[in-house]
Amino acid sequence: MDRRKFIKSTGWSVMGLAMSGTLLSACNPKNREKTKAAAKIDPNGLKVFWGDIHNHCNITYGHGDMRLAFEAAKQQLDFVAVTPHAMWPDIPGKNDPRLAWVIDYHVGAFKRLREGGYEKYLKMTEEYNQEGKFLTFPSYECHSMEHGDHVVLSYEQNFPLVECTSVEDLKKKLKDKKVFVTPHHMGYEKGYRGYNWDCFTEGDQTPFVEIFSRHGLAESDQGDFNYLHDMGPRSYEGSALCGLERGFKFGFIGSTDQHAGYPGSFSDGRIGVLAKSLNRDDIWEAMKNRHVYCATGDKIYIDFRINDAIMGDVIRGNNRNIYLNVESANYIDYIDLVKNGECIARLNGPMQTIVPAEDTIRAKVKIEFGWNREEEPVRWDGFIDISDGKINVATPCFRGAAYTSPQADKVGHEDETKVNKILNTTDKRVDVEMYSTKNPNTMTPAMQAINLDVTMPKNGKIRVSVNGKEFSYTLAELLAGSKSHFMRGWLSEAVLFNRAAPENAFMIEHVMSDNQPARDTDYYYVRVRQRDGQWAFSTPIWVERV
Repeated sequence: MDRRKFIKSTGWSVMGLAMSGTLLSACNPKNREKTKAAAKIDPNGLKVFWGDIHNHCNITYGHGDMRLAFEAAKQQLDFVAVTPHAMWPDIPGKNDPRLAWVIDYHVGAFKRLREGGYEKYLKMTEEYNQEGKFLTFPSYECHSMEHGDHVVLSYEQNFPLVECTSVEDLKKKLKDKKVFVTPHHMGYEKGYRGYNWDCFTEGDQTPFVEIFSRHGLAESDQGDFNYLHDMGPRSYEGSALCGLERGFKFGFIGSTDQHAGYPGSFSDGRIGVLAKSLNRDDIWEAMKNRHVYCATGDKIYIDFRINDAIMGDVIRGNNRNIYLNVESANYIDYIDLVKNGECIARLNGPMQTIVPAEDTIRAKVKIEFGWNREEEPVRWDGFIDISDGKINVATPCFRGAAYTSPQADKVGHEDETKVNKILNTTDKRVDVEMYSTKNPNTMTPAMQAINLDVTMPKNGKIRVSVNGKEFSYTLAELLAGSKSHFMRGWLSEAVLFNRAAPENAFMIEHVMSDNQPARDTDYYYVRVRQRDGQWAFSTPIWVERV
């Protein structure tokens, strides 16, 4: 399509034109009115359910009690798999004294799992499963230098621990089982636990890959969330874009890969699943069909369709009518539409707060609790309430300890997992019990938060009453900017009322078309960035040329 016709037909305005021909664009002001539409996700009544299907506790080499891990997951997830480490067929270091410690703690954990740990794990996993309320799935992890690390997720509760000589051998032995075998932290160097796309098999066994976790982001070898673990830097050859450019079809998911017994730990990675209900069959079928996407932390809702297809689908046609509706949890920074690895359009959120003229409005306000410089956790007891209007949803943003691998100083004397809780909610009040620790460094947050979705008059007040202190602001004041308070003076713990986000800041709906196929099969996906650095990535839709 001619670029002038493309711009005219979509209503997008040109901001700049990259050397490669990528079109960067922003929403035309006349389309601002479209932001009030709610994210419907799908005309067939699909909803988004949130999970974490790859995380660790002290059942093998991690920290935190397994029961408390399930309790933490129940507070903010719809489904979970707590994951034991199970095997490493090509473990290195047998002739290298420098790596002897690697063998010791891995092999010791594998042995403990086989000496009663796995039976205990299966029993507790089944105990916590509640159909329609909170689903649990058994899983275990297989490391591999050659093929990259993988997590096996099972539909069946009574799932046997399969021995293998390699990941490929594991996949063969599980080919008749109802399982997913999912690569993760894919961006490490191939041959050193990064993903080997030569071994990818498209289909029901690996419908998606994990592109984000505490290890970082493997969408490509660039961008936010670089790989900083001692396992090495990020490289292109294991990335999702590398796989897409090789013609493979797979979904995108996030998981925490957290090693502190806190599934769903905020900002460490989550999977969103588009399904009709929180029924085991519905969730499994949606995952099998790639109706999944990746979020780093906030529950960002993406309704992305091309013609009648939703994310994960493969369709045919030269006329591609694209519908996009995003509801974020905070201010949208920008939304990219990616086609064949290139950003073909960009939709920007507002740089400054645009305060609606109406007296009563819908807004989102995140309230965070934490900071200080003490070693011991701070307990927060109290409530958040509003004077007028209604709390539509109170979303917990709870974190566990920031562990991506076992901590030597915790072995033998672990701290008990502090499970953060929303104790009670009404349409006016949220009661909380939370525990925060100091931020371990100036780049790693450890705060706890509640994100309020409210409909209320601008002169209505939002109040925090916690640990014997009270702070309150009108919604109008919070639309003008954030407010913070120390609890006990300078360098003590603090409360932050983030700037309130009106609907025009967190909801964007847009319709466009692309009627010029570039390849026999084009892939399209959406990436959403919030101003606070939280992301979401839709699974692609593939469109074949007719």
